[in-house]
Order: sequence, then C-alpha cells, then structure tokens
Amino acid sequence: MPQLSNLDYIAISIFLSAWILFAWIADFSPVRKHSISWLMARERKRWMLVMMERQLRIVDVSIINGLQQGSAFFASFSVLSIGGCFALLGATNEVLHLLSNLPIGIETSRELWEIKILGLAAIFTYSFFKFGWSYRLFMYCSILVGGVRPLEDIKTSEQKKTARLQAIKAADINTIGAIHFNAGQRGVFFSMGYLGWFVSPQLLIAGSLLTLIVLLRRQFFSNSQKIIDADIYDESDKELFDTDSIK
Repeated sequence: MPQLSNLDYIAISIFLSAWILFAWIADFSPVRKHSISWLMARERKRWMLVMMERQLRIVDVSIINGLQQGSAFFASFSVLSIGGCFALLGATNEVLHLLSNLPIGIETSRELWEIKILGLAAIFTYSFFKFGWSYRLFMYCSILVGGVRPLEDIKTSEQKKTARLQAIKAADINTIGAIHFNAGQRGVFFSMGYLGWFVSPQLLIAGSLLTLIVLLRRQFFSNSQKIIDADIYDESDKELFDTDSIK
C-alpha cells in the first residue's frame, strides 16, 4: 500500500471540501437564488411559457438540440479522458522515467502515481454519467414540448391551463437536465485543479482553492450574472420563481 504523507491527506481533504462547498453554495444554500444557475432556471420557465404561445416551434426544438449537443460533446470528452487515463496507466514506467528527468524534479512512487491516475479517471467517470443523464433529460424535454397543445387547437380556458402546466413541466425537466450538466462541468473544472497533485500536494491545494474562487465568481459576481439578473419580472407570477423543488 503506497504511503501518502499527511500533506497529501490534507490536500485531498481540501480538494473534496472545495468541491462539496461549491455544490452546496450553488445548489442548496440561501444565496443560490443569486447564482446564474437559479436565474437561468427562471429563464427556462419563461422560455417554455413563450413557447406555448408560439405556433411554430422550430426555434424551441433547435435550442433543445443545441443543449443536447453540448451534453453529447462533454460526454464524449469525458469518455476520451477516461481512455487517456488508462493509457497513462499502461505507460506508467515511461511516464515516471520522463518525470524524473524534468528540471522541476517530480518524485513519486509507481503505486502513488497509479492512485492519482485512478482518481482522475473517477472524476471523469462521474462527469460522464452526469452529462449522459442530462442528454437524456433534454430529450425528455423535447418530448414534453411536443405534447403541449398547439395554440390554434386551444379552445377553452381549461385547455389553456393544461397547456401551461405542460409547458411548466417541460421547463422543470429542462432545468433538472441543466443541473446535471452543471454538475458534470463542475467535475471537469475541478479535474483541472486535481492535476496539481501530480506535481505536489501544495499545488493540489492551490488548484482546488483557485478553482473554487473562479467558479464562485462566475456564478455570483460575473458580468454575465449581472446581465441575466437585470431583467424585471412580475414577482406575483409564482411559477417563474418557484424553483426550490427542482433538484
């Protein structure tokens, strides 16, 4: 069994804590309603309510296809990354020899190197499952959109109410798909910080904290967040603001 130093254990703990902390802040904390993810959940409901009033829904189908393509791209990226990790495992001797000749002097045992590679593969595997599920949820959303009664076929107020509820249902499924997509991207982002461990545990700590800071800034303090949050809504329309139950 490879011997990890106390600093290695501290670095791994900080890495996992940073990941979990950001997930909690972005998805569960009281301040999540100021994040881009929550604001975009509101925009998704607004989108679907506008879609309900549209006779031709080619634009809406194109948007959903774009979301699916994004999920498919990152899922493929994750699979290729997993393959790259196992390729590195098969070339461990060559890689360790190369690292030992570098001027920065990276020293590690074969067992510890393999554990680091397997940890990286586990991160990409997690991301793959998240991207794969988000792809499927976006497909479900397209089916729900297809089930919304066309505007010209709505004859009664009851039919309009049913169509509105169906549109909200499609928006909720789309939002859940986005939540899983964001979780997959989170894994990809934190994998960049994880790469620092291949050099030293100090770089793993630095990479984890830097990743956390960058993600927090983008979610809560970026120009994109300010632009999306600048729009004005009627807060009496509870359906636009009721996103607390979507997980």
